[in-house]
Amino acid sequence: MSELFASPGQIGLIVLRTTVVYLFVLVGFRVAGKREVGQLAPFDFALILLIANAVQNAMVGPDASLVGGLSAAFVLLCLNSLLGRIAANNRGVERLLRGRARVLVSRGRINVESLAAEELTHEDLMQALREHGVASVEDCRLAVLETDGTISVIENKAQGHS
Repeated sequence: MSELFASPGQIGLIVLRTTVVYLFVLVGFRVAGKREVGQLAPFDFALILLIANAVQNAMVGPDASLVGGLSAAFVLLCLNSLLGRIAANNRGVERLLRGRARVLVSRGRINVESLAAEELTHEDLMQALREHGVASVEDCRLAVLETDGTISVIENKAQGHS
C-alpha cells in the first residue's frame, strides 16, 4: 500500500526537487540552442531521453509511490503552464526564455557570426534555403532563425535577371 501513497512531507520535497530540476533543465536547454524538436539530430534526441532518465530520481528521490510520480508530473505541467503565461504577458521574461530571432542571411550575404553563435553549419542553412525553394544564398533576401528553432526564408524577388 505504501507504493500508492506518499506522506505530505514527501510530496513537499518532491515539489521542491522537481521545481529545481525543471529550472535547471530549462536553463540548460536554453543555453544549448534553438533547435526545433523536428530538427533534432539523433544525438540531440538521445540526450533528451538520457536527461529525463537521469533527473527522474533527483525529482522523486527514494519515493517510488504512484502519488510521488504523479506529484512530480503535476509540478512539471504547472511550472510549464505558469512560465508560458508569464512569458505571454512579459516581454523580458519571454526574451529570456525563448531568446531572440537571429538573422542568418541578409541581402544574399551569410552572417557567419550568427551561424557560429547558433552552432548551425553552412549545410544546415543551405538545407533550409532549399526547403523554401531558394537555390542559393544569393537568391535569398533574408533568412532568420526564429525563436522556436525554425528558419524563415524570404526569397530575393529580383532574381532571374541576367
